[in-house]
Amino acid sequence: MLSRDADSLYWLSRYVERAENTARILDVAYRLATMPASYGPTDHGNEWESALLTASAYEPFKAAYSEVTPENVIEFLVHSDANPVSIRKCFENARQNARAVRGSLTSEMWESINGAWLEMRRFKTKDFSRDQLPNFLNWVKEASLRCDGSAMRTMLRSDAYWFTRLGVYIERADNTARVLDVKYHVLLPREAEVGGGIDYYQWAAILRSVSALVSYQWVYHQNLKPWLVADFLMLKQEMPRSLAACYAELTRRLDEISHLYGRAGPSQRLARQIHAKLANGRIEDIFQSGLHEFLREFIDDNNRLGAAITDQYLI
Repeated sequence: MLSRDADSLYWLSRYVERAENTARILDVAYRLATMPASYGPTDHGNEWESALLTASAYEPFKAAYSEVTPENVIEFLVHSDANPVSIRKCFENARQNARAVRGSLTSEMWESINGAWLEMRRFKTKDFSRDQLPNFLNWVKEASLRCDGSAMRTMLRSDAYWFTRLGVYIERADNTARVLDVKYHVLLPREAEVGGGIDYYQWAAILRSVSALVSYQWVYHQNLKPWLVADFLMLKQEMPRSLAACYAELTRRLDEISHLYGRAGPSQRLARQIHAKLANGRIEDIFQSGLHEFLREFIDDNNRLGAAITDQYLI
């Protein structure tokens, strides 16, 4: 496969996954902004700021807007021209990459990506209002699921499919790590008690946003506890959005690519190292050494793996 085709396959799946992740980030912000007063103080007002930080969009946002308001954050993350990775731009970029490799995609996958782009163009400004936001975010998640499902159900298990999987799991791992990091260091108000009512509601909103609240209860059979939520989203391979699950898939797909091409390289070695660290990790040790430090190191390692994949296969 030509490197430019591998690059387009890798990035089309990253952009679709990023659109879904941004929708999930906004879903968390929306849920927390509508938190009942009985759960604790609601005047801390940092849930929309946390959405920008989780999406790595705070600095670009401040360059375009003077005030962090729900309307400004929604506009910036959904469809603003000032944001190169807004949901609208993600679908547009995914379609451009899909067009470049149209011959490597099944008709079902092309139709799901092209259809999402066409539907996105039909949305009006009023559809992004705070009242209409949940309906729009549900549509984004459904569009991403259609793209992902069409790939998994119809694509031949070859290098074209494996490069799309690399894009999905690199992007998903980054998002999960950022959500956890921002939750612990930005979202919880300084005066609030960890494990208190407001903390519980925040964790429930985050688990719902990644479709994991019921799964958490199946695994742990107890109320929400911050360290168990972190364990679930980091180290449990049964949870498909966890860091460990993402790296199990990344290691597997990189190994399949190396077997096909007859040679392993830096990306395979780095993926195995990160996967082994997660597979052998214990949440007690991670909390003792510092959750923030662990997550920041993971995000850096994940970025290094993305760069290694690019250097090895995509240029």
